[in-house]
Amino acid sequence: MAENTTNLGIPEPEGVSDVIETDYEIGQDNIEAQVGPFGLDIHNPVFLISGLSVVVFVAYALIAPTQAAEFFGWLRPALTSTFDGFFLVSANIFVIFCLLLIVSPYGSVRLGGADATPDYGYPGWFAMLFAAGMGIGLMFFGVLEPAYYSGTPWGDEPLRAVRPFTEDGVLIPENVEAAKRMALAATSYHWALHPWAIYAVVALALALFSYNKGLPLSIRSAFYPILGERVWGWWGHVIDIVAVFATLFGLATSLGLGAQQANAGLDFVYGIPSSVTTQVILIILITAIALISVLRGLDGGVKVLSEANMVLALILMAFVVITAGAVGIFRDFGATLMAYGQEILPLSNPVGREDDGYREGWTAFYWAWWISWSPFVGMFIARVSRGRTVREFVTCVLIIPSLVCVFWMATFGGTAINEMIANADASAVKANVIDTYRPELSLFAMLQGLSLASITSTIGIILVIVFFVTSSDSGSLVIDTITAGGKIDAPLPQRVFWCTFEGLVAIALLIGGGLASLQAMVISTGLPFTVVLLLMCWAIFRGLQAEKRA
Repeated sequence: MAENTTNLGIPEPEGVSDVIETDYEIGQDNIEAQVGPFGLDIHNPVFLISGLSVVVFVAYALIAPTQAAEFFGWLRPALTSTFDGFFLVSANIFVIFCLLLIVSPYGSVRLGGADATPDYGYPGWFAMLFAAGMGIGLMFFGVLEPAYYSGTPWGDEPLRAVRPFTEDGVLIPENVEAAKRMALAATSYHWALHPWAIYAVVALALALFSYNKGLPLSIRSAFYPILGERVWGWWGHVIDIVAVFATLFGLATSLGLGAQQANAGLDFVYGIPSSVTTQVILIILITAIALISVLRGLDGGVKVLSEANMVLALILMAFVVITAGAVGIFRDFGATLMAYGQEILPLSNPVGREDDGYREGWTAFYWAWWISWSPFVGMFIARVSRGRTVREFVTCVLIIPSLVCVFWMATFGGTAINEMIANADASAVKANVIDTYRPELSLFAMLQGLSLASITSTIGIILVIVFFVTSSDSGSLVIDTITAGGKIDAPLPQRVFWCTFEGLVAIALLIGGGLASLQAMVISTGLPFTVVLLLMCWAIFRGLQAEKRA
């Protein structure tokens, strides 16, 4: 780890590196103030515009929830039906770009300078990647999505695949294997290469231009090869503000889903009523825990929680593998990988398709969600990935997590599908996903079909809550860094502010329309940030050209 750092907390490059010479000094536009015992060091105007806009949004959603719900209900389908092709093409570009980096000579460039060494070992690094990048989502959709695709009665079949049930719910045996194969492949498509490529692009841009070029750890820094010194003016302000909005609403969506699932689990296991009021209370309590994690810092807070949660997640997955049948699950994993490889091109094709329900209702939403999350996950990955080569970095962020996500889906989703097929009339999964759509109950419905359901469901609730905490903590760190002009050691009260408002935004969206409003806002903020990411790919290429290659 570098011993020399700037007075702003960013390590200086070690060894040969193409440091950009600029007159800009990190924090030169910041406003430093003292409010009682609390110090502030905020970027003007990024913090002011972002903070005031968030306050106004929360006030609107809480004061006029009915009007907000109607607006969000209209916004989501309007955006996904119009821009689904744009999202699909963009995500394909990110995957191709990352794969080219792995095999290109630029893969030997080391983040942090030619002599830099990694700050974290592989176990801690992987744990932080997963807890921040996919945690709540895997818990919410790991059972829901494969089970839904395999038997949806609402016309959302991927690529118009066959269904294993008739309209009356009668099993069609000859359709079972084809439906299961497509369901797991279509789910893996949303959780493997494409989302992790999106994260890798943002993380690589931030790490390269901060640790190698000496620029602030902020989204705008990646655009120096395109904008030059103009990146420190209003062009850069707009980029950072869009990044803050995308991050905040992407996080709020995940936190809202996490609150709904935790509440459903508490109702399922302990009889605590499932309601918006209970979910609001959960968000308040969990945000308070996240604030404690914020006060403990990166190594003492989110790192410890991430590693503990990863162990707990592995225990739950191992339990499902053993009790549901290890041989069958590993067979499903191999079959899913093969099906994913065969179907990834048809699923990535943006034209000439008839599966509008899947493409617009699921894929477009997912790509917008991952893109909205990318400033948060990307900056967090960049913070913990100094010292890796570009090839090692992209491979680990892209390939290895994709394999783990596919295995998770084969384990939880495959088990759920098998349960539906084996005992359709009594299947809790079928009752809560196909017969009636209660997505937040899907995980607990699957666990009910295995032994020790109360214990494993409780573990599931704990996992959701801790993933909630680590996401909120990490998100507040990232937003604070952007709104502090790239400083990574800004005063603690600013992180407390953003952590608090992440919870408030999630509450406002739940009250103002529930799941539809959560999805609508993530799509609306992910759309403009997609353009930012496309330009970022070109900026990364320009930046790597000047770096020393081994």
